[in-house]
Amino acid sequence: MEPTKKRTGRPSKYTPELAREITERLSEGEPLRQICRDAHMPEWRTIYDWMYRDETLSAAIARAREIGYDKMAEEVLQIADTPVMGHTQTVDDKGSTIRTEDMLGHRKLQIETRLKLLAKWNPKKYGDRTTIAGDAENPLKVDVDAKELFDRILTNMELAKQVKSNEDN
Repeated sequence: MEPTKKRTGRPSKYTPELAREITERLSEGEPLRQICRDAHMPEWRTIYDWMYRDETLSAAIARAREIGYDKMAEEVLQIADTPVMGHTQTVDDKGSTIRTEDMLGHRKLQIETRLKLLAKWNPKKYGDRTTIAGDAENPLKVDVDAKELFDRILTNMELAKQVKSNEDN
């Protein structure tokens, strides 16, 4: 009888409930590394190992992230539409002045950061696109005179040969 091999290392924390919590939090737009900072959560590397081994979990996390990106995009609109009042203090020769005003610069930073992250995380959906196209009545055309192009290539090749032979002499 062969002895059974013991598994080394710590036992996995994986449970379906834990996977569900991770995907729910990702779908709320919470980053994975932030989720993994909680005491009951595994390291982020462990979750990537689970994803590598389990295609179903990997697909669920990918879907949850997509939903989370949409939530983050919705937050951008909320931040843009909601003034945030704060205090600014200016000091001059007459003393200190405190004013209450909209923290527009802070809101712009929040918006720009989220938009840049969305463009990096999901460039197809949230990235900047440049499209060069015509429309149905005026389609985009590329006219190439192949004979003229070929003649120019041959001429350039002959000139390059001449330069090379002159350098050798």
